[in-house]
Amino acid sequence: MTVVREPMWDDAPRSRAQSVVRHLTKVLASLGWAARIMVGSLAAFPSVLCRRTGRADFVHQLYVTGIRTLPVMTVVSLFTGMILALQVGLELRRFNQEIYLGAAVMISLVREMGPFACGMCLAACVGSAIAAELGTMKVNDEIAALEIMSVSPIRFLAAPRVLALVVMSPLLAFYCCIVGAMGGGLVGVTQLGVDFTQYMASAVGIAEVKDLYVGLLKALLFGLMIGTVSVSEGFGTTLGATGVGKSTQRCVIVSFLLILMFGYMVTRACYR
Repeated sequence: MTVVREPMWDDAPRSRAQSVVRHLTKVLASLGWAARIMVGSLAAFPSVLCRRTGRADFVHQLYVTGIRTLPVMTVVSLFTGMILALQVGLELRRFNQEIYLGAAVMISLVREMGPFACGMCLAACVGSAIAAELGTMKVNDEIAALEIMSVSPIRFLAAPRVLALVVMSPLLAFYCCIVGAMGGGLVGVTQLGVDFTQYMASAVGIAEVKDLYVGLLKALLFGLMIGTVSVSEGFGTTLGATGVGKSTQRCVIVSFLLILMFGYMVTRACYR
């Protein structure tokens, strides 16, 4: 699968209609290119695990995706749970229903806010780094050198990164839910007068297993989308250092938009 490509058009558009058609064609081509990267990365998973160097690169990407992002994940998820508990608890206090604080916080975290916070952190911390790294390799002709040596950039560069995000994102989302629930319990005990045992009993008793499955599914989709977008933007980088910055910016923006849109669609499909 060739990564280094020639531009589709060299001449300027002659009319507004031609400009619109070219823009739509580029968008469709980008979608098709991202889909090819996603399918190629998933198909290359067995070959990555079969090679010793591939396994080492995959484990390194798991470390970069999971361990290095834990400090940011911890802070974001902790304060997410605290904000949820404070805002929901203040409203529940008006109706003397503070006993349901744990359930409200846990369901919000497991269904939506945990995967959402995890996806945002991964897009900002990991996706941008992947786009910048691969974009720098692209403008320095390192990817072209791999293709000259008959080494597939999809298998060698894209697959370990995409698959690491797919594997780690559900685990990190679950971690975000746990930390967020602890943060909500801290606010409930210190500021709302809710007993911690009662808080946890409400959180565990009312939240369903389906909520957890839906949240993990969202996180897995978010990881796949972030990995695909970051790799495709990195491979599509042009114009030197300026292009690297633009690719990184587009990676984060597109990832954020996809997280919001797919988060809604999965929720709509699973809770009718």
